Amino acid sequence: MKKFLISLFTVSLLFGINSVNAKSIRIGTEGAYPPWNNLNSAGELEGAEIDFGNEACSRMAVECEWVTQDWDGIIPALLNGKYDIIIAGMSITEERKEKVNFTTGYMTDGARFAVLKDSGLADMKIAGMSKVNLNNAGGKEQAAIGQLISAMNGKTVCVQSSTIHQNFIEKHMAGAVELKLYQSVDDHNLDLAAGRCDAILADVGSIIDFMEAGGGVDVAFTGPTFSGGVFGDGVGGAVRKEDTDILEMWNKVIADMSADGTTAKITQKWFGRDISM
Repeated sequence: MKKFLISLFTVSLLFGINSVNAKSIRIGTEGAYPPWNNLNSAGELEGAEIDFGNEACSRMAVECEWVTQDWDGIIPALLNGKYDIIIAGMSITEERKEKVNFTTGYMTDGARFAVLKDSGLADMKIAGMSKVNLNNAGGKEQAAIGQLISAMNGKTVCVQSSTIHQNFIEKHMAGAVELKLYQSVDDHNLDLAAGRCDAILADVGSIIDFMEAGGGVDVAFTGPTFSGGVFGDGVGGAVRKEDTDILEMWNKVIADMSADGTTAKITQKWFGRDISM
C-alpha cells in the first residue's frame, strides 16, 4: 500500500511537471503598432516584439498564445485575466507602475514630431538640440520646450490616446496646441497625410515605418528626439502585481537575450538599428 501511494505521488508529480512545462503563456499585444507589433495582410502577427516574445517563450519552454487587444483597454484586460503579460511597446512609467509591475526594459526608442514636408514646421530647430532628455531639468531642456510651444502655438497635434505622447502634450503643451486623440497610430497617420493634423507625435520607429510604407512619403521629422520624463524608462513587459513568478521568468530570459545579442539582432531586423537595452 505504501509503495502504491508513493507510486501515485510520483506519477502525480511527473504529470504536474509536464503540465507546467506544457503551460502556455498568454501575451497581450495591440497588433497595430508597426514595427513593434502588427497584424499583416494575412491576419498574422509580426514585428520586433512578436519575434522577441516567441524567442522568449521558446527559451522558457512554454507555448506562446498571442491575444490582440485595443490599446485603450490593454491594461484593464490584463488585470481582468485576459492574458498573463503585455508585450506591446509599453513604456515603463511611474503612472503605470501604480497598476502593474514591469519587467526590466528590453527595447527603447525616442519620440519625435512629424509633419508634412511642405509645412512651415518642417526642419524645426529647437535650442540647437537634436536630443532632449526630460530627466534633465536644466536650462537647455526648458528652453527647448519653450521654443517648441512657440513654434507650434495654435497648431493641431495628433496622438494615440492613453499613451506617453498624450501625456507629454498635456503636461508640457496644454493650452498652446489643439490636441486630437486617436485609437491607433494608423488613424492619426492618415489624418496627417490628409492635412487634418499639423503634426503627430509618436515613437521614432513607428513614424519611420509609416514613411517607408508609402503613406508617409510626404512626411518628415521635425524638432529633437525626446526621452525621459513622461516618456518613461524604456519599453518593458507588464504583469499583474501578484504574478511574481511570471515576472521572474521574463526578467531572466530578457537578461539572457540581451547578453547574447539576440534582442539587438531582432531590433536591427525590424528597426534597421539597435534599440535593445
